[in-house]
Amino acid sequence: MSGVDISTALAQVRSQIAAATAAAGRDPQAVRLVAVSKTVGAEAVWRAMAAGQTEFGENQVQELVCKAQAVPGPCTWHLIGHLQGNKVRLAIRAAAWIHSADSVALLERIDRIAGEEGRFPAVLLQVNLSGEASKSGLHPGQAEGALRCALRCRNLSCRGLMVMAPFDAPEAQLHTVFGGLRQLRDRLQDSTGTALPELSMGMSGDFAVAIREGATLVRIGTAIFGPRA
Repeated sequence: MSGVDISTALAQVRSQIAAATAAAGRDPQAVRLVAVSKTVGAEAVWRAMAAGQTEFGENQVQELVCKAQAVPGPCTWHLIGHLQGNKVRLAIRAAAWIHSADSVALLERIDRIAGEEGRFPAVLLQVNLSGEASKSGLHPGQAEGALRCALRCRNLSCRGLMVMAPFDAPEAQLHTVFGGLRQLRDRLQDSTGTALPELSMGMSGDFAVAIREGATLVRIGTAIFGPRA
């Protein structure tokens, strides 16, 4: 990330988000930016905070814990990567948001440990809409069962859904994946009578398409912090 002016990069990303939101005819406040700080040092997070960024995402639990301890300022941490059951307690202590709940067993574990820790995380159900074996996530047909499990939990709040699009997917496929998540969310709201306001989708290369399809949380790292090894 050497040579990256984080303040300027953030301003550019925010401008692009605002333009995509306006083009979609959506409320300018409808999309929140999660700055993905994986593999960059705490000083980069401090610089982003100085430029007004308050929400940050990490892929790995251990890095999340270290970063949250090193940057104890007024910011919100999101775990956006796969969460193993044996790291739930660490994740809950550091993150207010977990984007990657991908099984009933994991939801039940988060609920139990959150109760023990006196925490109340916001949780998103990760759905695998591309069918890629390399990606975690619920099969779309499992989503309603997982949501009903989450609704029974007393120590977490299920706020919506998350998806990862295939790397370098053409725009038509991006619309299919992101639009598919929005349509699945709408069906789940209808079938359960539960509001699911959040759709976490879109990264540095595809967030404009995600916003057109209804994203409320975009996870952007490279466009802010520069390419990572």
